[in-house]
Amino acid sequence: MAGYIGTGAVPQATQKRDSFTATAGQTSFPTSGYTPGFVDVYMNGVKLAPADFTATNSSDVVLAVAAVANDTLEIISFSTFEISSRTFAGDVTASGGTFLPTGDTSAGDAAAMGYAAADGLVLTGQGSTSDVTIKNDADATVMSIPTGTTGVTFAGTPTFPDGSINIADLDIDGGTDIGAALVDADLMVVDDGAGGTNRKATMSRLATYMGTKIGGGLEFISSTDISNAATVSFTGFDSSKYDSYTFKFANVLPVTDDADVYALLSVDSGSNYLAASDSYTIVANEHASAGDSAFIPFGYSGLSNVDGGGMTATVDVIGPHLNKRTFVYPASGMVNLPSEAVSANYFNAVSYGGGGQTKANTVVNAIQFKFSSGNIASGTITMYGMVNS
Repeated sequence: MAGYIGTGAVPQATQKRDSFTATAGQTSFPTSGYTPGFVDVYMNGVKLAPADFTATNSSDVVLAVAAVANDTLEIISFSTFEISSRTFAGDVTASGGTFLPTGDTSAGDAAAMGYAAADGLVLTGQGSTSDVTIKNDADATVMSIPTGTTGVTFAGTPTFPDGSINIADLDIDGGTDIGAALVDADLMVVDDGAGGTNRKATMSRLATYMGTKIGGGLEFISSTDISNAATVSFTGFDSSKYDSYTFKFANVLPVTDDADVYALLSVDSGSNYLAASDSYTIVANEHASAGDSAFIPFGYSGLSNVDGGGMTATVDVIGPHLNKRTFVYPASGMVNLPSEAVSANYFNAVSYGGGGQTKANTVVNAIQFKFSSGNIASGTITMYGMVNS
């Protein structure tokens, strides 16, 4: 704009006016051109409502109701204009429209919003603490990108729709090693039932699970510390998991000296125990003859009730789920003392006598231990199952 003196001109909108004298029944009027949406139409000096005409093809204006002869029609169209690199002192409102940036932002922009073909909408900022900060209606920070970084900091705990994080995107390489041996209380994350619900589990659960998957391995079922009890029973039989069971006796002492351990079996999960005179066929020991019996005895000789005596041994229950004769036999043990041997500091490390089986074919699902006379003074009995798969 050579020769112009003063503040740089701001582009202004311009208008064009087309005037017509209508013929009878005329509806269409060719203009010199217009931008749709930027047209006013006057008939005989009265401005028509937008519903009274159509102006969409940038050339013709078509009346909804035909004119009569000699009606005057004035069509005023307004041109659009663009503003470049202007500063506004107040808020900018796009009423009824949208803000459509077409240029990308640049490095070092204090605050800019732009568009890039590959990135889409681009927000760029440069603050002393954060480059970009998103706040809620209470002006509290919801999310921010620390200055000069590519990470995102959430003020609260982010919530993601189920399944929104692909498993391929999970990466724990950046975590530090636990630095110690794994213990039962350590936690891991599992997808519960492969149903998309993540839950935590302890390492002790993993140990239990692995025990059920190692065929032939022993899995802990339960343990009982005994204190002056008449009997101790175990009902944790599960034919879907176990083929046989092992019971570990540790320092099981009788209240009455020179007593034997008896075992009784149940076919109704411990509600009752077989105790008829011919429920079992047994092997002889010092205090019981071979043949029919109301119990299965264990003992090479009577057990001492002095500390260091009692029964420390293993008892096996074989195939109780097979609907055959269930065999119950003791393995070798470390201690099996008669009372007189305790004072002589003597112990037996020989196989226990006794043992037996159910006389009839039946499914067994519980076992009870007691002494031939008196209560069980103390000791621990632990039950293990032999995993079948």
